[in-house]
Amino acid sequence: MLDRWAVKVVRYPLKVMAAAADRLSLSANQITVSGFLIGVIAFVAIAMEAYLVGLVFIALNRIADGLDGALARRHGITDAGGFLDISLDFLFYAMIPLAFVIADPVANGVAGGVLLTTFIGTGTSFLAFASLAGKHGIENPVYENKSIYYLGGIAEGTETITCFVLFCLFPALFAEIAYLFAALCLITIVSRIYYGFRTLKAINQ
Repeated sequence: MLDRWAVKVVRYPLKVMAAAADRLSLSANQITVSGFLIGVIAFVAIAMEAYLVGLVFIALNRIADGLDGALARRHGITDAGGFLDISLDFLFYAMIPLAFVIADPVANGVAGGVLLTTFIGTGTSFLAFASLAGKHGIENPVYENKSIYYLGGIAEGTETITCFVLFCLFPALFAEIAYLFAALCLITIVSRIYYGFRTLKAINQ
């Protein structure tokens, strides 16, 4: 829901950073993989209950995620790069709740499982529509520089990262925050399935 505004806020800083990365001859794919490895460090830190350390590496991962896209746009977005980026992004999103479950399985196990289940729902509805949107040439004017169609919802990237920040700042409230965010994810799943089905049905009529 907030991604369209967040993109505008970070566009210029990322453009400046991308220019610097370009001067260092870094590629977008190198940034993507490096960002994911930083996310793995966040996972390990949180699993070891070093929550604030994990928060720092979550922030670095998200900076890398924005930077790889900005750098890719300087040279031309590729399908291979887009595939790598979205695949590693979804793995990162799943790792953070899992890390909290590992840190305290008794307190966080059920809530983490519920949240991860809704993550599967948001991810599959997002990717399923994106693949069919590409097949039918459906374009999204809001995220025109993305390599795939971004089907929006209440729970998008900005909201997910906000949730992760809250997890790290208030780890004792993980279950409560997770259930609340899972409810937002559920609304997103329903809206995406409804919108996606109606859109594709109209094309086939």
